[in-house]
Amino acid sequence: MSTILLIVAVFTAAFAMVAKRMNSTMLTAPMIFIALGAVLSLLGDWPHAGAETALHVVAEVALIVLLFIDAAQIDLGALRKQHAWPQRMLLIGLPGAMLIGTAVAWLFMPDWPIFALALVAAILAPTDAALGQAVITNPAVPERARRALTVESGLNDGLALPAVLLFASLASFEMSGDDTDWLIFAAMQLTLGPLVGTAGGSLGGFVLLQAKARRLTSDTFAGIGAIALAGGIYMGADAIGGNGFIAAFVAGLCFGNVVKGRCKFVYEFTESEGQLLTWGAFFMLGLVLVPSALAHLTWATATLILISLFFVRPIAIWLSLLGSDASPTSRLFFGWFGPRGLATALFALLIVPAIDPDFAEPILALAINAVWISALLHGLSAQPGARWYAARVAAMGPCPETQTGGTSAKPLVTHHHHDLQPEDQIAP
Repeated sequence: MSTILLIVAVFTAAFAMVAKRMNSTMLTAPMIFIALGAVLSLLGDWPHAGAETALHVVAEVALIVLLFIDAAQIDLGALRKQHAWPQRMLLIGLPGAMLIGTAVAWLFMPDWPIFALALVAAILAPTDAALGQAVITNPAVPERARRALTVESGLNDGLALPAVLLFASLASFEMSGDDTDWLIFAAMQLTLGPLVGTAGGSLGGFVLLQAKARRLTSDTFAGIGAIALAGGIYMGADAIGGNGFIAAFVAGLCFGNVVKGRCKFVYEFTESEGQLLTWGAFFMLGLVLVPSALAHLTWATATLILISLFFVRPIAIWLSLLGSDASPTSRLFFGWFGPRGLATALFALLIVPAIDPDFAEPILALAINAVWISALLHGLSAQPGARWYAARVAAMGPCPETQTGGTSAKPLVTHHHHDLQPEDQIAP
């Protein structure tokens, strides 16, 4: 394991030196780190028991922190007031993708219980902005479109999580026939988690503002406190039978809307420490899970994944934007650029212990294969896709895509953490 760590440390340091240049190519960081992990796994006889433990730790920490940080950047007031594209994609497109995905999964696995099929669809529904960063940081793409994708990807993992947990619980009940325990468990998970998150996030934000007003802390220490708060809320919710991940997401929403931009760490984390955490998670996926997932990849599962990427989400997003001012070009663009990433992999890992192994292992393999296939396809298409969309929008002249949109000029996201500074922006 020490050899792996040495290789990864040297590789990460080298990659960081050329990361800005790599952002303008078709090779994305997730693609590269997944590939590095997979190659090391195939070339070396590594102690996988230790690696699997490390993966679960990294995955759990990454999901807790990123759920909290992403949620903390959402302006709830603006989200309630604006009738924007992200709202339609989240409130109509996300459930639509789950519904269509369930029907498609049934075509390939007709013998599976209905809630296991719904669980597959829910795990494959959330998207990951990290895999489409070349799109949402490209200044040639209109700001309104970039903002829509950023807000959607920042929120849909948190909104999909309750569905994943609910379907996992119902699938377990359906397989075991023991309804009482699992229904009570699901109810506790979906109610106690948000309660702990609301109380902890709001109180944490209030305490931070009071401490800063009295000059008792600084931005550096506030960042440490925010991470500790996310971890504490996760463990607190788990201790009383709630779901810690839902609690972390809700806590982030409440914390961010109490501090209202007065915790710089929340907005800087994704561009610094968050990048390292994300790279590490993708590397561990490649090292531990990709080789075994590849061994379980069949033509049927590959076809199901491709249908999910090329048809399920695009159709759901297209339908969700009907009646809005989004052009057909934008609907196609949003439908395609919904890459599957960490949320898909981590949700699959999360439910493995909770359901029958006969279903858990195939679902995990399906999710991991979906992630690396998506990383490859969306990574390769990000630059050309952004150029195509920018050219089509430019040819339309003045249009809704070039306007800020919504009923209020106030953005849904209080800070575009994926937007680069002018000197770092990618050339169209």
